[in-house]
Amino acid sequence: MKISRLEWITILLCAVFLAFAAGWFLRGRSAAQPVRVETQRVLAQETPLVPALPASSPEAPEAGEKININTAQLEELTALPGIGEKRARDIIAYRTQNGPFRIPEDLTRVSGIGEGILEGLIDYITVS
Repeated sequence: MKISRLEWITILLCAVFLAFAAGWFLRGRSAAQPVRVETQRVLAQETPLVPALPASSPEAPEAGEKININTAQLEELTALPGIGEKRARDIIAYRTQNGPFRIPEDLTRVSGIGEGILEGLIDYITVS
C-alpha cells in the first residue's frame, strides 16, 4: 500500500494539531511556581548626596527663611547647600534664557542639578 503525498500532508497536519491540542490542555499543569524574594536587610546610603552646610556659615539661610530662585543674586544662590558659583551662574543663565521658574522642581532642568541636589534644596527655596 502506497501513501500519496496528499495523504502524508493530511497525516502531518493531524499530528501537528494533536500536539497543539495536547499542549493547550496541559499548559497549566507544568507551570513554574512564582519566585519569592525575601530581603534580610535594608540598604542605606552611607554618604549624603548633598554635603551639608556648616551651621556657622553666615550666608546660610536660616530656618524658615526661603530664597526666591527667580530673583536671587549670585551670592544668595551660592549660600544654598550644594550650589557653588558655577551652578549659581547656570541657574541665573537658565532663568534669563527661559523665564522664571514656575515650581521649585523646575530647577532640575538646569544642567548639573538633579533630584539628589533638589532634595537638599527644597526646604530652602521658593518661587513667586
